[in-house]
Amino acid sequence: MPEIAVDPDFVERTILEMGRYGAYADTGVWRTVYSPEWVQATDQYAAWCAEAGLAVTRDAVGNVWGRLEGSEPGPSIVSGSHIDTQRPGGRYDGTLGALAGLIAIRALKEQFGRPKRTLEALSLCEEEGSRFPSTNFWGSRAITGRIAPGDAEAMKGYADETMADAMRGVGLDPAAIPSARRDDIDSFVELHIEQGPILEHAGLPVAVVDAITGIRHYSVVLTGEQNHAGAFPMDLRRDPMAGFAEITTGVINTAHRMGRPAVTTVGRAVVDPNGPAVVPRSVAFTVDARHPDPAQRAILYRRHEALMREVAERRGLEISWTHYVDHAPCLSDPGLVATFQDAAREQGIPFMTMPSGAGHDSQQMASIAKVVMIFVRSKDGRSHTPEEFSSIPDIVAGIRTLAAGLYKLAY
Repeated sequence: MPEIAVDPDFVERTILEMGRYGAYADTGVWRTVYSPEWVQATDQYAAWCAEAGLAVTRDAVGNVWGRLEGSEPGPSIVSGSHIDTQRPGGRYDGTLGALAGLIAIRALKEQFGRPKRTLEALSLCEEEGSRFPSTNFWGSRAITGRIAPGDAEAMKGYADETMADAMRGVGLDPAAIPSARRDDIDSFVELHIEQGPILEHAGLPVAVVDAITGIRHYSVVLTGEQNHAGAFPMDLRRDPMAGFAEITTGVINTAHRMGRPAVTTVGRAVVDPNGPAVVPRSVAFTVDARHPDPAQRAILYRRHEALMREVAERRGLEISWTHYVDHAPCLSDPGLVATFQDAAREQGIPFMTMPSGAGHDSQQMASIAKVVMIFVRSKDGRSHTPEEFSSIPDIVAGIRTLAAGLYKLAY
């Protein structure tokens, strides 16, 4: 296989230029979907696609597509990621994948000409939920036909605006959302920063992702009896804070004992009343539990739920919970995993194979296409922060792996 050349200076200039749209403080980016900064960024992405000789289109939710037509008919091979950020985020999460798809296809076109199979670079309009908390992959859901009628009108943002209003504000028609659906994509390849420390600890620049974790978010309420902190004996209390402390320790230890890649986090708690000398009436809290293996995921959830019930019953507490996020694991296509493993080897790029502990648009795209992901090492494992950083040599290694795999698929 020929060596794929990717210009590091061009990569760095492109990243820094895109980071200007919504620039925040020194290295941060604040770019929420359908904001003025988002409009500028998508316009720039479209302009770069056109400069690369790609045919540019925008769909009904504002996803930007850059198409390099193949010489043979058939479904497309697509690479991209989302262009929105956290509030604030950094220059790399999501954006790097959108740029990588474009840079890889541009490099292939310059070095090898027209492919046999159609290649498309994709800038997804939204993934982060940083303006509308319930979006859940707005751009990729539109492509896969998973936005229901009325969703845009019903969805409220943090500033109490609706998704429909935000779309109209940038010239998009919510009624046209169904037209964004695609049924002609064969494979979707998403490059992304790792967002964790595994590659850094392994001393490797790149990973091929063989699974995206399953995620369940529990919203739990423990209810007991409010009483005086001094006058009420310990053996007579129905103390939800004590139950909360035991459950928190228990679920975290359960994941720890199961070992990698099981993870569980208790990230939010609301105590009522929240006083220093009061046995509380209730504690509401969240449990975030994740595992990429379907069978192990079920065991993790079952152990958590059994523990929560046992603690509540033993302490005389009432307990209830709901799942406000419940995503099944997404397994990468084995053939694509092998293709990109071979691509990295043939380009002389050190890599490992690992699951993703975070959710990604690829989970949505898997309903209509084969999927695989490529990770690039994150410094200190940081993400969703202005301090996130990946080095240009690591990014170039990731883009070369992406381009070499696309070459195998399309040329």
